[in-house]
Amino acid sequence: MNYQLGFLDTAILVVYGIVMVGMGVYFLRKTKTSEEFMVAGRGIPAWAAGIAVMSAYTSSISYIAVPGKAFDSNWHPLIFALTAIPVTWFVTQYVIPHYRKNKIISVYRYLEDRIGEWARIYASFSFVLFMVGRTAVILYLSSLLLTSFVDIDIQMLILIIGVMTIAYTLMGGMEAVIWTDVMQSVIMIGGLLFSAYLLTTNVFSQPDYLIQKAFDDNKFSLGDTSFSLSSRTILVMIIYGVTENIRNLMADQNYTQKYSSVATEKEAKKSVWIAMLIYLPLTAIFLYIGTTLFAFYSGGGHVLDPSIVKGDQVFPYFIANELPVGVKGLIIAAILAASMSTVDSALNSSATVLYLDYYKKYFKPNASEKSSINFLRLTTVLWGFLGIVFGFLLINAKSALDIWWQISGIFGGGILGLFLLAIFKVKITRNQGISSVILSVLIIVWGTFLRDLPPNYAWLECNLDPIIIGAVGTAGLLGLSLLFVVANKMKKEVV
Repeated sequence: MNYQLGFLDTAILVVYGIVMVGMGVYFLRKTKTSEEFMVAGRGIPAWAAGIAVMSAYTSSISYIAVPGKAFDSNWHPLIFALTAIPVTWFVTQYVIPHYRKNKIISVYRYLEDRIGEWARIYASFSFVLFMVGRTAVILYLSSLLLTSFVDIDIQMLILIIGVMTIAYTLMGGMEAVIWTDVMQSVIMIGGLLFSAYLLTTNVFSQPDYLIQKAFDDNKFSLGDTSFSLSSRTILVMIIYGVTENIRNLMADQNYTQKYSSVATEKEAKKSVWIAMLIYLPLTAIFLYIGTTLFAFYSGGGHVLDPSIVKGDQVFPYFIANELPVGVKGLIIAAILAASMSTVDSALNSSATVLYLDYYKKYFKPNASEKSSINFLRLTTVLWGFLGIVFGFLLINAKSALDIWWQISGIFGGGILGLFLLAIFKVKITRNQGISSVILSVLIIVWGTFLRDLPPNYAWLECNLDPIIIGAVGTAGLLGLSLLFVVANKMKKEVV
């Protein structure tokens, strides 16, 4: 379905793009060294770094998919945000002090220090490959959404959004990433609040009181309270939320690099708490919008077009048909902002990992500042264009998105487990560590692909909810590693 924007809304989008590139130009003069490019000279205030960490949690997928999930089912995604609070305590208490003490920029160096060089190579290589896919998916999905509002071919939109994001990230480095993330977050939150206000005035108004329909259909539920692991129960969401949030804040360069850009350990901890204390209510607003959209289109003369068949399509439909001129452009700019803030982080963190974990470690340990900054900028461009190319490939590949997430889950399967082994100083040999990672990957392959098998092979089938397969793989890695620890201890006692 296509809804064309008017002149004012289109002008808002154009101005937004110009401002983004302009911010990159402004920060270009402040980015002269590799450290300034990677962590902004560690001069970012905690509140700005916190907003940037929060923006890494949200993207155009969040903007569309989370309200869509609430529209279709209930508020179970809120559990993910709630589990971020105890995880934040754990990360600020035990993880950040280690990273700050060792002045770590690439978080994968920590694995080498604690486990071995092989772990650093495995984790960093998995990360930079995953970032190509993440960039491609975000560019593709945000461009697909924009094709509903502007008469531009999707390939051209992918190219325009990608090149704009590459441009300001390339020029301004981490400082441009963080300050554009701050501005983009303000636009995003403003757009969400206005949409929530507009929906509230409609669904709570008398005499219709449309919100009652949402209550009647149990739309505010957090999910099934059973102990089943085969469906989207509360228990499944807790397991997923804890493991994924630990992975994000402890083992994902996208997040760790942002809270490394502040001056002190105290400021780093503060930034992560700021991020989570914004992210939690923001998730609730996303879900509230989805629920009120359900109520809005359940009566009172507001009817969805018959072509709308799933929740993900409802918020764009509402934007197109219910928002006034000008505001519509701002909301679409907000969705675009959510996309670009995710992509700029992916590009800057990929360049940083390639520089620290490969270029400076293996090729030019004594690289000059000029060659270092040139390498960082070159890899920003290269990874950006790889993301654009793979974004093009997603256009005609129906199952490409699912396949990519499956592949990334397999290759990244052992990363969280390795970081947990590192933080708790679990001592195992290199071969034992590699064996544990292989087990983790095999578990994830089993959980991903061995589903809906013929009756003869039903005993091999995985019935677990797909979102916790990563957690099960991590548990397998930790379990085998602990067995190795026990075996090693027994062997020493025998000797």
